[in-house]
Amino acid sequence: MIDFSTHYLGLKLKGPIMVSSTPLSESIDNIRRMEDAGAAAVVLTSLFEEQLILESRALDEDLSRGTESFAESLHYLPELSDYRMTHEVYLEHLRRAKDAVNIPILASLNGVTKGGWVRFARDIEQAGADAIELNTYALATDCGQTSSNVEMQLVELVESVCSVVKIPVSIKLSQFYTSLPFVAHSLQEAGARGVALFNRFYQADFDIEALDVRPSLHFSSPSELLPRLHAAAILYGHLNVDIAITGGVHSAEDVLKSIMAGASMTMMASALHIHGIEHIRRVLADMRLWLEKHEYNSLWEMRGCLSRRSVPDTSSFDRGNYIKTLSSYSMRQTVDAF
Repeated sequence: MIDFSTHYLGLKLKGPIMVSSTPLSESIDNIRRMEDAGAAAVVLTSLFEEQLILESRALDEDLSRGTESFAESLHYLPELSDYRMTHEVYLEHLRRAKDAVNIPILASLNGVTKGGWVRFARDIEQAGADAIELNTYALATDCGQTSSNVEMQLVELVESVCSVVKIPVSIKLSQFYTSLPFVAHSLQEAGARGVALFNRFYQADFDIEALDVRPSLHFSSPSELLPRLHAAAILYGHLNVDIAITGGVHSAEDVLKSIMAGASMTMMASALHIHGIEHIRRVLADMRLWLEKHEYNSLWEMRGCLSRRSVPDTSSFDRGNYIKTLSSYSMRQTVDAF
């Protein structure tokens, strides 16, 4: 019998697949189905920082005041109706999810500043969440905002949340930091217990006929996995935080690669929207066949075997891979020409 058990954020989990934050988890029946299919844990859909701001009645009134003169101010933040849950509804949904299943339930907070997060983090802990995932999404649009400012803001946010709760906190990171190892180490020092690599930013699309910028959503594809594998392989063994890979995880091969890179956990969302919640069961079955064929007894035997610190030639993680890739492609093109 293959041992699929793993650890993430200090939680002992029955397998390596967690459901990432997705609207699918807004249904208690779906969460039960996720557990039945083999999900080791579920991250609930995110509660947004802007939502907490708008739910402050005084601030909401201030934002509305004077809009007759400055109509554009109505568009600074989404309307409350754009959000699926108020924070009270979110807490009740969290309690119901905890009562419905035996696997860990993680809450997800999406934002970039401290705002009302510190208070709400306490509420989440009291409602029974097993951990908190901070889904950080920050885009620098001001020429005066340096990369150091962005990183410091994130570290301060994590430090403030970790200081008021006892449950573990993980950070869903962007892949666009210049020095990911430095940022991850800073988050560890701030109290984070894990990092999830990486957040998928939903960029707006341009409508050239209407001359408008509109939201767009595309499911992930396995091709998005490579930068996540690369980052996990670099971080593995150099930090005391757990690593999860999220974005581009669709198959048993994707999960196996992630564990070999050094991840403790993988997260699925898009694959479940495309193939259905039962897809988790199929992926686990395929993993079991592969592990039996290659005579592994557990996932832990293979964890980190393809990380940067484990491979004899580290050039694949450095500039050497860039040179080899371009050179091999040029050579193939030359051979094909003859």
